[in-house]
Amino acid sequence: MQRFAEPSTGGQAAASRKPRLPLLAIGNLSFGFFGIQIAFALQTANISRIFQIFGASIDALPILWIAGPVTGLLVQPLIGYLSDRTWGRLGRRRPYFLAGAIASATALVLLPNSGVLWLAVPAFWLLDLALNVSMEPFRAFVGDMLPDEQRTTGYAVQTIFIGIGAMVASAAPWLLTHVFGLSPVAPPGELALTDRLAFYIGAGALLAAVLWTVVSTREYSPAQLEAFDAAASGRMPAPLAAASKRHPLADLYADLIGMPVAMRRLALIQFFSWCGFFVLWIYGTPVVAAHHFGAAQPGTPAFAAAGAQVGLLFAVYNGVATLHAFLLPWLAQRLGRERLHALNLLAGAAGFAGFLLTRDPEALYASMVGIGMAWASVLAMPYALLCGAIPYRKLGTYMGIFNFFIVLPQIVVSLAMGAVVHAAFPGDPVGVMAIAAASFVIAALLSWRPIRA
Repeated sequence: MQRFAEPSTGGQAAASRKPRLPLLAIGNLSFGFFGIQIAFALQTANISRIFQIFGASIDALPILWIAGPVTGLLVQPLIGYLSDRTWGRLGRRRPYFLAGAIASATALVLLPNSGVLWLAVPAFWLLDLALNVSMEPFRAFVGDMLPDEQRTTGYAVQTIFIGIGAMVASAAPWLLTHVFGLSPVAPPGELALTDRLAFYIGAGALLAAVLWTVVSTREYSPAQLEAFDAAASGRMPAPLAAASKRHPLADLYADLIGMPVAMRRLALIQFFSWCGFFVLWIYGTPVVAAHHFGAAQPGTPAFAAAGAQVGLLFAVYNGVATLHAFLLPWLAQRLGRERLHALNLLAGAAGFAGFLLTRDPEALYASMVGIGMAWASVLAMPYALLCGAIPYRKLGTYMGIFNFFIVLPQIVVSLAMGAVVHAAFPGDPVGVMAIAAASFVIAALLSWRPIRA
């Protein structure tokens, strides 16, 4: 495989508009995300509990989570930049999400077998890094392959696979216990067999799903993409660009400083949206355990029950996201992408507020409806809006830079929230859900007005 700025395949580039793809082909583009999201959901639903089982205190959880986002801060933009300039037998995006899937599967096997905290944290770091390598090219892949009028559908289909994968992963420990009869309880300091099996199943599903996308899809060459872009804008195709002589980090910095105005507002919307979700993922289990089960300490049956309940809650919000994603293209045509996104974020804010309004863990299923609507929208609407605001030649680069505003919220939450919980919510961290709700309200207000390219 060689790396160029904009290589040509040597064949005749198509001179017409980018063709619409049938639904099955759109599904093949994103099927790999089914496996990636299984891995991501296993991480988000279980990593805080794994760290606590291996000896971490609740105050240390945010800082232990920070390893992943610090890695992703550079990995996704760099992978996007490189994939924009790669062409080989597998194309430009597929080599990266295949390599990331292999590394992720390895980390999924290592993590539950770490045994001690100082091994679990590097395994988590490897998993987050590898998932970042896979995810960014998948986002750009949909933008590469679909015309603008199909991009909402493309990212909605991606959201459907994300939701199904996350739902399966989140429910896996509960299913292994209640359907297959395996015990969810383990000696202190050890993971139960149900947890380890869930991670092994996730590793296999991740590899299989990504391989399906690799073998069932092809990619347009850079020359074809230039011809499609020229036809859409009514101009003659431009010569393919020469390779940049600057260091990749210099190019990335220049693109970050010069990102389009529409992307700047989308970045703020992403920042506040993901602040809310990172609060949920880091504190979901501690909040439910302490506030709804009265079990603040790991190793007790009540704490194990809280962990299983959180898995089910996460499965429900991912299930809602999956169903809601089917409606997003239809709703976007009628309400507009921006206003639809704002309404979904407000539904998510109401869901976070629900944690504060009840101590009944069963009542939290209602909260998951609003959070699931927001999750579907966060995974689809910003990316559909972004594709129309950035040049195709830098689609991977700008998708990677866009990830800054997913990673930065996690860093902020990781650095600040531990002190906030310790000072403001000692013994019962449920108050963090009010912070998550406020973040979603801010993001909704920013999204209400139209975003112009």
